Amino acid sequence: MGHLLVIESWVGSMSGLLPRAIREDGHEFTFVTRDLHHYLRSAPAGDGPHPLLAARNVITADTNDTGALLAHVEGLHAVLGFDGVVSSCDYYLPAVAHTARRLGLPGPSPDAVEAACRKDLTRRVLAEGGVPGPRFALCAGAAEAAVAAREIGYPLVVKPVDLCAGMLVRAVGDERELELACQALAEFPVNARGQDRAHVILLEELLHGPEVSVETVSFGGATHVVGVTDKSIGGAPAFIETGHMFPAAIEDVRAAEAAETALRAVKALGLDQVVCHTEVKLTPDGPRVVEVNPRPAGNRITELVRHVTGVDLAAACVDVALGRMPDLAPRPTGVRSAAISFLLPDTDGILAGIEGAEAVRARPEVLELSLAEPGRTVRPATSNNEYLGHVMAADTEGVGARAAAERLLAGLRPCYGPSPAVLA
Repeated sequence: MGHLLVIESWVGSMSGLLPRAIREDGHEFTFVTRDLHHYLRSAPAGDGPHPLLAARNVITADTNDTGALLAHVEGLHAVLGFDGVVSSCDYYLPAVAHTARRLGLPGPSPDAVEAACRKDLTRRVLAEGGVPGPRFALCAGAAEAAVAAREIGYPLVVKPVDLCAGMLVRAVGDERELELACQALAEFPVNARGQDRAHVILLEELLHGPEVSVETVSFGGATHVVGVTDKSIGGAPAFIETGHMFPAAIEDVRAAEAAETALRAVKALGLDQVVCHTEVKLTPDGPRVVEVNPRPAGNRITELVRHVTGVDLAAACVDVALGRMPDLAPRPTGVRSAAISFLLPDTDGILAGIEGAEAVRARPEVLELSLAEPGRTVRPATSNNEYLGHVMAADTEGVGARAAAERLLAGLRPCYGPSPAVLA
């Protein structure tokens, strides 16, 4: 039995999946956070204690100060004895890598993780390694961005280098839209965890074509491709993930090309001892890397993979953190494809309820149905953070799970009351 140190977590599905994987494999964990209420506030109503409270210890520490955190966990290690360290939250993956190195535990190179977690560093490393990606420019401000945009050519994509879930990523078609996108970035100086953001702007060529993600596990210098997931994107000019299906409904040759491109990206970044989720655009000129995430996929993609292959990527994350080779052998599950579709708000108001839920829940192809509680304040979605819920469906015959999930989602009808501003 191992004892893992968990440094922060996302508050979405991985805040439950990672603790579950730890417990099911017979391990225990200590949870370190700077703000436990951040997780308690996000716990679904009526589902019992938050999964992170299953920790052997819950400890408060300044996880945003890596130097202070390292000194603190070194003292904890001397008393509690950790065998591995993990997180599901991108904002703390560099701290996890530095902690593993300080404590002499298994883990990826801190430099590699930092390069993967910063989109500008990723671009530079991949370009130097000859891994295909979009043309890009890193700019210090709006004036510099305007010059670079003329060189790259409109339309293009404006990105923060250090945010997640598609936050403030925008397609822009002219100088005015670019100016507004740069202004939005300037007005968001701190991320959701209170960390200062880098005051730089990443411009990228707008890539065309379907998007997929490649799920991989690296251990002992070798990287294993678990599979390829296809993605649906909406919400233009934002880039909101509206659904996923595993395995991707694409030709074998295109899946192989995407996988090979992801392998090259992981190698160029120097990532090992890590589960990765690499996003790739299948452009007319071939695959192009969008980003590399050195942690298991979010948005329940790990569950899609598990339903189809039996491979648990959350458990694989635990294994590699403990220095153990994970079990990545697929096994029959009776499911040929699994897909998830997300319910998005398209108006301002207060969620009064979601009609059609019981009829959808009764369908035999449904694997999961999760919906927001009434009373939630909503606005039209601009990132992956504003979902009202999801439906996950299975197909036991072929790659029809996406169509099933989308059909089921169409049966859900959110109802809204007026927003507080309207009532005032």
